[in-house]
Amino acid sequence: MSKNSLSIFFPCYNDAGTIATLVAEADVVAGEFTVDYEILVVDDGSTDGSRELLQVLKDKYPKLRLIFHKANMGYGASLCSGFMNSTKDLIFYTDGDGQYDIFELRKFFKVMQDGVDVVNGYKIGRSDPFHRIIIGIIYLRLMRLLFNFHTRDVDCDFRLIHRRVFEHIKLHHNSGVICLELVKKLELAGYRFVDFPVHHYNRSYGRSQFFNLKRLFKTAVNIFRLWYELVVRRNTPIGIAYKEEKDFFCK
Repeated sequence: MSKNSLSIFFPCYNDAGTIATLVAEADVVAGEFTVDYEILVVDDGSTDGSRELLQVLKDKYPKLRLIFHKANMGYGASLCSGFMNSTKDLIFYTDGDGQYDIFELRKFFKVMQDGVDVVNGYKIGRSDPFHRIIIGIIYLRLMRLLFNFHTRDVDCDFRLIHRRVFEHIKLHHNSGVICLELVKKLELAGYRFVDFPVHHYNRSYGRSQFFNLKRLFKTAVNIFRLWYELVVRRNTPIGIAYKEEKDFFCK
């Protein structure tokens, strides 16, 4: 058993087909690591029965805490809610769609040694349609060119992070651009990353919310704003900015 405590959280939006399995697996893995752990699910305004299912799960898993956004606020807002409400020494998060294997977190615990601040997953292979694989490759190369990332895969949402790092960075993007913001600000702040391979699996339930023209255009605008903020102006404010408490409630 580790002396470190652990928060595991999942951003959830219409993931009723996968979230129960993730919670059950997280309870197993966390219990192997420490007795001092919590599991959080941040539901971002789901309409597919996820919330009702989570209420049932809460009776079965005493370590489970629920955070319900009153409306769909975006992926970035879900991550900020998860980081803000996590109370333990280490924070792990991954998406609620089940495309990563929670049991691979066991390997991350071994990598999180003294002097390591973030264990960042990178996909061994991407289990998506061919066009999404190509778009993903182009996206990663373009982001590396724009932001000069040192970590291998900024788009892999399978991360184990020391909670203390959030004393020194501020996050404010509501969209998926928050992943670029998180990694770049941690790199600029001097935190040490270790990249570690993880498997990526086909989506078994629901569909991606990202790939539509309106969302892609909005993402491109937000990427440009972030690039201007971090690369041109080199503005890295201290502290983490969260949504006002009125925008979500805990259960």
